[in-house]
Amino acid sequence: MPTAHTNEQTVRTGAFSLPAITAFRSHWPEYCIEGTALGTFLVSACVFGVLLEHPGSPIHRALVDTPMLRRVLMGLAMGLTAIRIITSPWGQRSGAHLNPAVTLTFLTLGKVAPWDAFFYILFQFIGGISGVFLAGLLIGPPLRHSAVHYVATMPGPWGPQIAFAAEFTISMLMMTTILWVSNTARLSRFTPFFAGTLVAIFIIFEAPLSGMSMNPARTYGSAFAAGEWNALWIYFIAPPAAMLLASVIYRLTRGTHRVFCAKLDHHNHQRCIFHCRHGELNAQ
Repeated sequence: MPTAHTNEQTVRTGAFSLPAITAFRSHWPEYCIEGTALGTFLVSACVFGVLLEHPGSPIHRALVDTPMLRRVLMGLAMGLTAIRIITSPWGQRSGAHLNPAVTLTFLTLGKVAPWDAFFYILFQFIGGISGVFLAGLLIGPPLRHSAVHYVATMPGPWGPQIAFAAEFTISMLMMTTILWVSNTARLSRFTPFFAGTLVAIFIIFEAPLSGMSMNPARTYGSAFAAGEWNALWIYFIAPPAAMLLASVIYRLTRGTHRVFCAKLDHHNHQRCIFHCRHGELNAQ
């Protein structure tokens, strides 16, 4: 026979879990999109990583003495991949965060509900792991080669301190750009292109320092497959801390009321599950 304590505990548990169940039932398509989108991004990274860095690749052999050119091609490939994902119907629906640090930042800005943020981050990690796993099935041994190593992001020859500083800098630049561009009426529709361009630039110029991640789930997906846990803390601390700092600076300079939504591409007819005031931005 249930005791009063048991009944009270059941009520508390039910009250705690009901919002999570409600959120999942209502927004599971967006959660799945986030996982699928990051998985797609990582499949693309693995494919181009093998094409450009594996010693047996004809492209690598043709460009073996020009690592900078290979990074330019990788940057263009991944920048275009990011733009295509963000502007796709699926990316337009979920908002295309693809990154726990981005989701956490919009949570602190009051644009994402806590349970939505939880499931976004959970599915981003699942998507990161699944994307690299799928790429491994499709590509096979070349992805495991030491020159590619599951496109794992690791500190460069200058060490973890420089890698941390580099990750912090590029993450802060990315979030600052997203906040200013997406919340400026005449520029907001170009947010995906600003974000994709920065991805390309960072891969070209910053990748030798840290591997260019900005994304804990992206790094974890490769690390999980490669068994490479070296300096993982850098990619779990620097991007969220930098993006949160960027949001604090934005709030101090423009105000929280100048954050209208958490989507990176809102100029479409897809539903929005966030605390959205994008209509006010359009009215401007």
